[in-house]
Amino acid sequence: MALKITDIGELTTFNSDKNRIIRMTGMDMIIEEGRISEIDEGLPDADEKVDASGRLVTPGFVDAHTHPVFAKARADEFGMRISGKSYQEIADQGGGIRASVKAVREMPEKQLLELTKNHLEDFLSLGTTTVEAKSGYGLSTESELKSLMVLSKAADSVAINVVPTFLGAHDFPHEFADNRRGYVDLICDEMIPAVTKQGIAQFCDVFCENGWFDVESSRRILETGKEHGLKPRLHADEFVASGAAELAAEVGAFSADHLMHVSDEGIRKMAEAGVVAILLPGTTFFLGKQTYAPARKLMDAGVEVAVATDFNPGSCSIQSMPFIMNLACLYLGMSIEESFMGTTHVAAKSLGWENRVGSLEVGMEADVVIWDVDRLEGIPYHVGGNKVHKVIKSGRGVVYGGK
Repeated sequence: MALKITDIGELTTFNSDKNRIIRMTGMDMIIEEGRISEIDEGLPDADEKVDASGRLVTPGFVDAHTHPVFAKARADEFGMRISGKSYQEIADQGGGIRASVKAVREMPEKQLLELTKNHLEDFLSLGTTTVEAKSGYGLSTESELKSLMVLSKAADSVAINVVPTFLGAHDFPHEFADNRRGYVDLICDEMIPAVTKQGIAQFCDVFCENGWFDVESSRRILETGKEHGLKPRLHADEFVASGAAELAAEVGAFSADHLMHVSDEGIRKMAEAGVVAILLPGTTFFLGKQTYAPARKLMDAGVEVAVATDFNPGSCSIQSMPFIMNLACLYLGMSIEESFMGTTHVAAKSLGWENRVGSLEVGMEADVVIWDVDRLEGIPYHVGGNKVHKVIKSGRGVVYGGK
């Protein structure tokens, strides 16, 4: 059965032949068996028809850095930050990642699944059709496997692509507070083999940062992951220039994320190795910080830049990619088209999915968003509400009127 989208006002997408964003008017689109089969003017009728009524049509967003498996929000920490407490002070009082770890370990899988499904449905309602989703709030073999199983089951229940990432190296759990080497041993000798046997995770991520996992430990974890078939990506240089970007290049990581304090040498090596930078301006904004990642410097050096939400319970509760586009334009110095490409095609490339999602081209998955605006500029401009009119996932309408 074929579906035709007709009367498209502006169709905006990355185009692989031209290697840039293009804007077309007067187009129709035919979708067959969940994929785009034709884009042209005046296409014949199909079995079903969706009238875009002059609206903007784009590919669905690809959010390449999220943490959606958690048991409770940490809104109390927001109030603590507003009152002047630092991240470390909050952690010392029982907050931070370890608070999420305790909650995930205690919550039954069925309840955790329902919460995660709600998070994925919220992404979908905001025009996101693919998410990279991390574990990392279990920090034990049992709880990390539980988190990944929750992601797998949630992906089967919600019409959204989920790319699972194992993030056992997110922090050191309390039982290993005085034995960090022992926890790295556990990750490499027990967790990674168990994760690969489970067969859900596609990537292995590490929080490579001074005070957390140093370069040596991160290298060991990522190389062990590669030996077991897990592709590398990492949190890098969020607080200081720790050598994480250089490590990303060394291990052939698909992405290095955050990068607020990336060094010139790290940028150079990322460019040489083809590592995608995933920048997370929502986290800087949400934490009330002033130092945003150097997007223009990265791009000028030849590094491809994606932008993502970093949705998580502590440092960024944002799920809206239009808002992230707005922040990328205002605070990262990106153009509207650059920010759009960073939330679609480049984000897909950071997952190795650029031939599947992130653009509207013949043969690609039919992940389409119809907007209640008439041109691309309207997406980051309208940040106070949801301008999604309809989301079509793999050729099937799943969201109407932002719901």
